Amino acid sequence: MVKNMGSVDRAVRILIALVLAALIVSGTLQGALAIVLGVVAAVFALTSVAGTCPLYIPLRINTRGQ
Repeated sequence: MVKNMGSVDRAVRILIALVLAALIVSGTLQGALAIVLGVVAAVFALTSVAGTCPLYIPLRINTRGQ
């Protein structure tokens, strides 16, 4: 896949994923909300590591700044 995420975009996603993970681990978020936000955090972390956001492709968004 073509990388379409810039460093700022990736850093923000990692930060959000870490905050969500901390809230889930601390017990602040519980139940269905914790599961949904846990999935969001995992997706953010994975897309940040890969440098590609599949949702950006059909929307023709590129934050990489070639």
